[in-house]
Amino acid sequence: MSAIVKVLIADDQPLVRRGLALMLAPEPGFQVVAEAGDGAEAVRLAHAYRPNVVIMDIRMPVLDGIAATERLTTELPGCRVLALSTFDMDEYVVDALRAGACGFLPKDISPEDLVAALHVVHEGEAILAPRLLTRLISTHVKAPAHRSRHPVPPGTEGLTPREREVWRLIAGGLDNTEIADRLGVSASTVKNHITGLFAKLRVRDRAQAVIAAYETGLVTARREA
Repeated sequence: MSAIVKVLIADDQPLVRRGLALMLAPEPGFQVVAEAGDGAEAVRLAHAYRPNVVIMDIRMPVLDGIAATERLTTELPGCRVLALSTFDMDEYVVDALRAGACGFLPKDISPEDLVAALHVVHEGEAILAPRLLTRLISTHVKAPAHRSRHPVPPGTEGLTPREREVWRLIAGGLDNTEIADRLGVSASTVKNHITGLFAKLRVRDRAQAVIAAYETGLVTARREA
């Protein structure tokens, strides 16, 4: 029997918190252990309840979701953070990923997609909303202000051609199985390449690797017409 995944919901809107809690209520594998109305309360409750995953709103009073995420990933490294943004794209989501969030999703997510995302995050992978990714990267990661604040990862010059290709495919949204099929290698070989890639780039997960790919110019965002 799988262990229960403990979830903390942080959002300054009570109706949103309740809605997310109701989405998870029928799921036997999840338990909402606490709800927070701001980032500071989220950090405090996370220390008290030790959730496996925190569903984190980005824009909150007292301490915003970015600062709260940075504190959580530093103080409670075993706690995974899943950031939420508005459907129209939250300008702070990329910063949340850099702060240590394991991914982001729009707030209009379906119950089924929320449950699937929580499973992915709990298992140590990152989750990105494909329909928002290009818009976020195109608008924010390529902005000069972000380039000045976030230097190019120092390990890029040491990548092998295969690691660079795996990196490109990760940035394109492919999972390990799809990358293995594309390259004609085993999934375990892909996993080994990713381990080496992340170590050289000094990134924690796929979300940060995708951002780094756009910042270095390895891939470019295609703007929608």
